[in-house]
Amino acid sequence: MDKTKDSSLGIVETKYFTFSDGLELESSEKLSSVTLAYETYGSLDEKKSNAILIEHALTGDAHAAGYHKGDEKPGWWDDMIGPGKAFDTDKYFVICLNVLGGCMGTTGPSCVDPVTGRPYGAAFPTITIKDMVAAQLRFIDYLGIEKLLSVAGGSMGGMQTLEWLAYHPDKIASAIPIATTAKHSPQQIAFSEVGRQAVMADPDWRGGDYYGISFPSRGLSVARMLGHITYMSDVSMAEKFGRRSKPGGRPAFKFEPDFEVEGYLKYRGESFVKRFDANSYLYITKALDYFDPAGGRPLAEVFEGLKAKVLAISFKSDWLYPSYQTQNIVRALKIAGADVTYCEIESTYGHDAFLLETEEETHLIGHFLERVGKSESRLSREIKE
Repeated sequence: MDKTKDSSLGIVETKYFTFSDGLELESSEKLSSVTLAYETYGSLDEKKSNAILIEHALTGDAHAAGYHKGDEKPGWWDDMIGPGKAFDTDKYFVICLNVLGGCMGTTGPSCVDPVTGRPYGAAFPTITIKDMVAAQLRFIDYLGIEKLLSVAGGSMGGMQTLEWLAYHPDKIASAIPIATTAKHSPQQIAFSEVGRQAVMADPDWRGGDYYGISFPSRGLSVARMLGHITYMSDVSMAEKFGRRSKPGGRPAFKFEPDFEVEGYLKYRGESFVKRFDANSYLYITKALDYFDPAGGRPLAEVFEGLKAKVLAISFKSDWLYPSYQTQNIVRALKIAGADVTYCEIESTYGHDAFLLETEEETHLIGHFLERVGKSESRLSREIKE
């Protein structure tokens, strides 16, 4: 894969879109005003037919590619977005928005409630994946895009992709759900709940109203440590850490990190609290647990009549969102008569593979998008004739 400077997007900027007429949520509550943080890469063509929406995972943001001024590291999916990459910005107009409920510029619990003049905190309304997509749809309409060429994302991004497929199929030509599920299993809900309990058990959480007073760093750090374990695999942890002790030898027995893996998790937790809001973590993980587009019906019924093409990808070592969950989605799509391609990638990286196995993903996605583009061009010609 080309990783030269020619394939870099260079310096990019996060921008903001606000709709002040508010957004009615699935819970029937309403946000009076919503701001969405977003970034775009590439150029929108005259027909506005080359737009691709990238959906981020749980703790991601709108900064998917390129560099912010002064940053040493690029956006979270930089290896996939740019000239000559999977989402080729010489061909496509790529959009990424920070999700509703987030803390990276989009309206969320840490934002000021215009009614009270104070941060929402725990008074922020319950949000769902459906609400996140509803907010995105407002932005897509604002751009004047009638139909997205594709929607793509991994993990929670895959759930948002499925929401587009299920409830806005006329708005997309294709979808690429990666390492995801149509609904959380009891085990996945359990992991989410332990993380939430770690945050809420921290006395500095203060019932969610900690802004300007304290921050539940210890609880959020533990939640992140737990989450990060599920993102890796037994093999990847063995290869990365083994049972190696930290440099300097093993000290006398104390409850301090002795092994490299302990130190790594501690570092991950401490880094996370510097960039993410604890309440956003609570709200977004709950949205993941609520997600169930079928609502008790057979999943195939949700996809009946679907014309959009689908490329579904899973990873063999992913035990957080195991391949069988993607296979269940593919099976439902096939029963519904949809045009779906499924690929399971060999990888030892676990759930993180969707961020790391970029060479294989580039090959699959590049060819898929090319096929979708040709199909849409042919359809457009037929309509004119």
